[in-house]
Amino acid sequence: MIKRAFWIRRLEAAWRTAPIVWLAGVRRVGKTILAESLDEGRTEYFDCERPALEEMSKDPDLFFKSRSKPLIVLDEIHRLRDPSRLLKIGADHYPQFKILATGSSTLAASDLFKDTLSGRKQTVHLVPVLWTELESFDVSLEKRLTQGGLPPALLAPKKEAGWYREWMDSFFARDIQRLFRFRDIEKFQWFLEYVLKQSSGLFEISQASRDLGISRPTVESHLRALTVTQAITIVRPFHGGGNSELVRRPKVYGFDTGFVSFCRGWDPPRPSDFGALWEHMVLEFLRAIRPEHPIFYWRDGSDREVDFVLVQDRDTVDAIECKWNPDQFDPAALRAFRTAYPQGKNYLVTPRGGPFYDRSYKEMTVRVCNPSALPGSFHP
Repeated sequence: MIKRAFWIRRLEAAWRTAPIVWLAGVRRVGKTILAESLDEGRTEYFDCERPALEEMSKDPDLFFKSRSKPLIVLDEIHRLRDPSRLLKIGADHYPQFKILATGSSTLAASDLFKDTLSGRKQTVHLVPVLWTELESFDVSLEKRLTQGGLPPALLAPKKEAGWYREWMDSFFARDIQRLFRFRDIEKFQWFLEYVLKQSSGLFEISQASRDLGISRPTVESHLRALTVTQAITIVRPFHGGGNSELVRRPKVYGFDTGFVSFCRGWDPPRPSDFGALWEHMVLEFLRAIRPEHPIFYWRDGSDREVDFVLVQDRDTVDAIECKWNPDQFDPAALRAFRTAYPQGKNYLVTPRGGPFYDRSYKEMTVRVCNPSALPGSFHP
């Protein structure tokens, strides 16, 4: 079994501040495998899809009194009829236990959770396999970008189109329909594929409605569902009074490079395709190392754009540009950004070379690095 050391450290850090850790992430991202990889000598694992768990959890006090190990894993806990009651009683009355509960969405998304367990839980969002995990999974970066970071797809000998289609069907049936009660699978699948094809581009609700022939309220509800279930990341524009900055239109990124390449028909990808997929992977890495901090992009009226902007404090913002080939970097957009926002560090993130080196572009210094050198509160 592959040990995902970064995520285990993240869980342990979360338990130091709360008795319950809610492990969220899309279907097949590896939540169950991560839960099963915890120390067997200290862990009792329960699959909440099994009918016996429903019967066992009817009396929460008896359930917890019967436990003999300090760590309790409740996998797919939203399958139970009253999961919030079980978790609340565990947190309030059995402090000797640490609880890991997993699910495909945020806890508050389901009507089953009448109590959001405020003050009793920490959320850890598991993303697809990270840049720093490639060695553990023994796969190349090109394979990770092409097949994606969901372990079953990544570890398959080759990319199988049927697997991605089955995942999308299952995602609707087991997550979207259950949580949001959407009835029209065809409209939802159209929208999901539309978003993945447009991934990393500017998103406009009215345009999507016209392109798909779907009402604006339906687009809005589907967009919210994809956000709640972690299937997309919305990156909003950074602005602070600069001239001709975009201030409203967000960029929407699909959750995984494998699905982006699948929906775009990039099989196999051309060399020019890897740049867009690399940008997605850098975003996933940023979300992992900076889970509590928003990520922005910047764009002005002349279409000069900085891929990602990280706010460090009131006057300091870091700028991140992503390039598959650093020799193709044009500093013009970054220079325009720094004219308006001079304080902060500049990063050119590339898979090539060592951890980092600094490069001068006239009066501007840029750190050329792989994702491991990016600023963050956690490092894998």
